[in-house]
Amino acid sequence: MKAAVYMGIDRIEVCDVPKPIVGDNEVLLKVEACAVCGSDIRIFHSGNNRVVPPQILGHEIAGRVVETGAGVTKVRVGDRVAVGADVPCGKCIYCESGIGNNCLENYAMGYQFAGGFAEYCLLNEMVMHYGPVHVIPEKISYEEAALAEPLACVINGMEKVHIRMGDTVVIIGAGPIGCMMIPVARLLGSTRVVMIDNDLKRINQAKKFEADEYIWSGEKSPVERVVQLTGGLGADVVITANGSSGTHLDAINMAGHRARVNLFGGLAQNTTITIEPNKIHYKEMVLTGSHGSTPKQHRQALNLIASGMIDMKKYISHRYPLENITDAFASAENRDGLRVIVKP
Repeated sequence: MKAAVYMGIDRIEVCDVPKPIVGDNEVLLKVEACAVCGSDIRIFHSGNNRVVPPQILGHEIAGRVVETGAGVTKVRVGDRVAVGADVPCGKCIYCESGIGNNCLENYAMGYQFAGGFAEYCLLNEMVMHYGPVHVIPEKISYEEAALAEPLACVINGMEKVHIRMGDTVVIIGAGPIGCMMIPVARLLGSTRVVMIDNDLKRINQAKKFEADEYIWSGEKSPVERVVQLTGGLGADVVITANGSSGTHLDAINMAGHRARVNLFGGLAQNTTITIEPNKIHYKEMVLTGSHGSTPKQHRQALNLIASGMIDMKKYISHRYPLENITDAFASAENRDGLRVIVKP
């Protein structure tokens, strides 16, 4: 089969690799869509200690079941299936508590397990038993279903900040993830959503998602503008949907009393920031982080898309065949659009 194989830093090759052999409790998926995530690009350029080359990347996956092992009952041949990233081990204390995205083993598709940038993808016994594997509702296309994975991550982050009716929610980062946060914040009760980015192109792309205010940080201070918009009080909720450490400090500085701040965006390893603890102390602020998602949240994301409450088609800007995987990565990295789909 054809696969885009990560061979090491800044090296990925589309080549023929053996088609996976299906075991008794495993499933073979014919990949129909796999979206490019920012973490794929970070692995491509910087590596990751969970990814040992040669490996097939890609964790936002949707496809069709073409073969099942004798012990598989969860899906059948012909089923359309969406697969998320984080795979609980099912045995550690966190997995037992239902928070498999905090699993001590930290398994994931496209990391330890071969991912979706290939014609076929094997769902091993652990993935099938504990992982985010769900049949796609009839109304959803493969491309939309692949994006249930990042939407599940959004759901996880939003759960951490407990949005309440009437809240002002600030999202720092106008990429695909930040844009997905806009309708979710609305559904949870926010009456004012503010989006911030330092890239004017990103700001303009994000305007179709209809936040109440867009702030280009190249033109004005986002902290001052948010404080002004809230009558000097600060935001109720701030989420950093980007990889810049400076925005994490901005998030704390623009948050109001009893605000909830979620450091959603991952930073480069060993990044540090200096904060003033008294700002958190005297404002009784809640500072939290979020990482990945659980299988339950992946299912919730699929149901949310199927309901029509979020039009996931609006987030897809580019499509590439597997042979053009480097072009797909470049398009995502250059911010030419929003979500990029690879179609093996």
